[in-house]
Amino acid sequence: MADCEPNARHFMDLMVPEYAYMFGFLQADGHLSKGAGQKGRLTVEIGARDVEVLRAFQRLTPYYSSVTERTRSTNFAATHTAAVWSVCSLEARTTLNKLGLPYGSKSKTIAPPNGEFSRRDYLRGVIDADGSVGLTSKGFPFVSLATASTAIASCLRDYSRDVTGAERSLKRNARDEIYNVLYMMEAAQRLATSLYYPGCLSLERKRAVAESFSTWARPSGMRAAHTSRRWTEPEDRVLLKLNSPMAASEVLGRTTQSCNLRLWRLRNGKVPMPGDQ
Repeated sequence: MADCEPNARHFMDLMVPEYAYMFGFLQADGHLSKGAGQKGRLTVEIGARDVEVLRAFQRLTPYYSSVTERTRSTNFAATHTAAVWSVCSLEARTTLNKLGLPYGSKSKTIAPPNGEFSRRDYLRGVIDADGSVGLTSKGFPFVSLATASTAIASCLRDYSRDVTGAERSLKRNARDEIYNVLYMMEAAQRLATSLYYPGCLSLERKRAVAESFSTWARPSGMRAAHTSRRWTEPEDRVLLKLNSPMAASEVLGRTTQSCNLRLWRLRNGKVPMPGDQ
């Protein structure tokens, strides 16, 4: 973050990487509750081993907040020590609510903020809070996110496609209506490198795992992964000029389906239009 103390005027400027990360984390793992009158509270509870990220949130917040620890029994362990960050400021809660952190239940309703924001930092916050970065039992890198929000799943899919070239279709699973967005091997390597860059605010343990991906190499004898051919600006211009997926497929050496999908994305603002030349 810039070399200045946090202040209310710049609080939650989502073009600032730390605030974009913080907002993604809060959307995924925070809870905004209302009390009587104007009273209320924002809380985030995570495992005590990750308390440093909450202390970072405390430093970034120009309102009084507290970080405490508590130990209790859970369904998974006899005792579990959690770290809890709490903010009561009405001004802070109002700012977060306007950006898209709803009061109460939020799993299906959260969405990326409107307007400009740092996508990779925002998504790293979501994944640190609700996703996984690790190695399979066979030692293959993976990055995954389970979410009930169509908008969040779509944001990760679109960003990952831009970074890795890997296409993913979104479909809720039948058991609990959750999207499971998964990237493995080379796609996970490229995605993790983009999300967990040097010096970024993140959970230390997940950043360490992401950095370890750089040493992974596909085992010899394993069939190479299919790499999608990236679209270029000259190709986009040809596609728009011809305005016909079938004609463009012959000129560009691509499938009609690929041209049709790209043309739809260009026309609907899903990808940037090619620059003028």
